[in-house]
Amino acid sequence: MATTTSKTRELLPIGAEAPDFTLKSTPDQQVSLSDFKGQPVVLVFYPADWSPVCGDQVALYNEMLGEFTEYNAQVLGLSVDGAWCHLAFSKDRHLHYPLLSDFEPKGEVSKKYGAYHDDVGESSRSLFVLDAAGVIRWNHLSPDGVNPGADGILKALDALTPEQRGSATAGSRS
Repeated sequence: MATTTSKTRELLPIGAEAPDFTLKSTPDQQVSLSDFKGQPVVLVFYPADWSPVCGDQVALYNEMLGEFTEYNAQVLGLSVDGAWCHLAFSKDRHLHYPLLSDFEPKGEVSKKYGAYHDDVGESSRSLFVLDAAGVIRWNHLSPDGVNPGADGILKALDALTPEQRGSATAGSRS
C-alpha cells in the first residue's frame, strides 16, 4: 500500500457498510450519504481544492458524469476545505456534482473511511464505489501526487450486479 506517512492508512474494506454522514455542500446546504440510498455512489476523497492534481481529477469526473449516470451512480467529492472554498472551486471548474466539506470537525468523515493524513491534516486521494445498499464494493488509495483516473471506478461500477446498481438501472447496462 502506498503511503506518505510513517503510519500506514487502511481504507474501510470491501464488503463493509459505508458510514453515513451529512456534510455541507454549500455554505447553506447539506448533503447526506443516505440521500442516495438505492443507487451506487462514487466517493472521491482528495487533498485540497485548487491544487493541480485535484483540479485535474475533479474535472475528469465532471467530464465523465454521463458515463457514471449510465450506472445510475452519484459522484460526491470530499475534502477538508471549507464550504466557501468548495463553492468557489466548483463554480470556477463548472462542476456538476457536489463537493462536500469535511471541515469541522476536521476530517471526521475522512477518518471514518480510513482516508485521512493525520500528519498533514487533509484527506488522502482515495476512491470508494458503494452499491445501492451502501456497501463498499471497491476502494483505492492513490499517492497524493497521482491522478487515479476513472478506469477503476468504471470497472467497479460495471462489476455491480443489477441488484447492487439499484432498481432504476436493473438490466440497463450489463
